[in-house]
Amino acid sequence: MLDRARALQGQLTFWRRDIHQNPELGFRETRTASLVAGVLRSLGYRVRTGVGRTGVVGDRGEGHPIVAIRADMDALPIQEENDVPYASCAPGVMHACGHDAHTAILLGVATSLAEEPFPGTLRLLFQPAEEVADAEGLSGAPRMVQDGAMEGVDAVLALHVHPASPVGEVEVDAGPASAGVDTFWARISGHGVHGAYPHKGIDPIHIAGHVILALNAIVSRRVNPLEAAVISLGSIHAGRAANVIPETVELSGTIRYQQLEVQKVLHAEIERALGVARALGGDYELRLEDGGPPMINDPAVVEMIRQVAADLLGRENVKVRERTMGAEDFGRLSSLAPGAMFGLGAKIEGEERRGHSPTFDLDERCLPVGAAVLAETALRLLRRA
Repeated sequence: MLDRARALQGQLTFWRRDIHQNPELGFRETRTASLVAGVLRSLGYRVRTGVGRTGVVGDRGEGHPIVAIRADMDALPIQEENDVPYASCAPGVMHACGHDAHTAILLGVATSLAEEPFPGTLRLLFQPAEEVADAEGLSGAPRMVQDGAMEGVDAVLALHVHPASPVGEVEVDAGPASAGVDTFWARISGHGVHGAYPHKGIDPIHIAGHVILALNAIVSRRVNPLEAAVISLGSIHAGRAANVIPETVELSGTIRYQQLEVQKVLHAEIERALGVARALGGDYELRLEDGGPPMINDPAVVEMIRQVAADLLGRENVKVRERTMGAEDFGRLSSLAPGAMFGLGAKIEGEERRGHSPTFDLDERCLPVGAAVLAETALRLLRRA
């Protein structure tokens, strides 16, 4: 399978660079979706478009088992700074997280397996909007679920490029592989007055200072120290004039967790922390938005990925993936069927390219490696049943 995928290196690189030059933000991936649908149709897949608004689903085969593989397609609102022939042609938009590579890799899987016999159904999920949510707070994965993309699926796979690991390495582990993520917005209300007469008002900035201290104490004092949790404030806005105490302070932040019980604790304690505002004579409003569950890698699927990677790349190139509190909406899919995501080494030798940065890039030799591991894992899952 690796030799078959490596024979596609030129085509994979062409697809990746074409998508990289023409990046599209979440739920706007119309050009990318059209490219994907055209390739899938040319290979004989049954194609559905407009899934999850701008997603594409390609099926090959019949009946069960159904093994799905997901790739995200959206770019980020970042101005690219790379001086390369395939740099983004869209001002202020860039593939800075590798979704262009993910899409090209899954097209490589489609090509590699287009004439391969297997029992059951191979389902390819080209997902929009992993990076953003719509006005109702839903990203691309739950939108595709609503449109039936996961109906009947028995196992689901995905990968993510890792620009800090060398090409030829695969990183995967069972259990929580990324955090659940929620967002909160709060408004602390006081009574605005001239800054020369603070005693005649209720200072929401003073109150916010106490609330911030309470928020920052939640993880260390209210969560079991053996459980992973994060509360980070990302924005604070209040007032415009240096000599005026404002009416309100607005706060927003992110919540990360790996266990649902911890999520409940964090929500309750954020509400309690904001209650300090009332104790000090002010008031508050709080809005909590559920962004998605933790991504849990299924042990049996992980073991299959590890075995495939060892067979194709050598056991010494199969690593344990470092756990982080980053978030990934693939968890919406893997909560509906046994699934796993693995990290794919994509480091440019001698360079450090960080994700979500204007200089992000990758070594395109990783493309056939990812396609081979995904394709062979899917085949073994289909044939195992």
